[in-house]
Amino acid sequence: AFRGKRKIAGGRKRVRDALYMAALNAVRRADPFKAFYARLRQVGKPAKLALIAVARKLLTVLNAMMRDRKPYLQTKPT
Repeated sequence: AFRGKRKIAGGRKRVRDALYMAALNAVRRADPFKAFYARLRQVGKPAKLALIAVARKLLTVLNAMMRDRKPYLQTKPT
């Protein structure tokens, strides 16, 4: 039912901005996030939606790192 440009809103602006920039960087440089973004785009998702999906995935990974008190270890696809 919505038409026109969509906005990303909700939550704390500084955290949201930091996650957005981190997601941009992850899509360009980190292979797992780059592949996830490419898969979403290939299915036909808009660029901003795919980028926010990466930001949410990044937040999930960061929360798991804090919970487990372990550093990020990139897994290699087999």
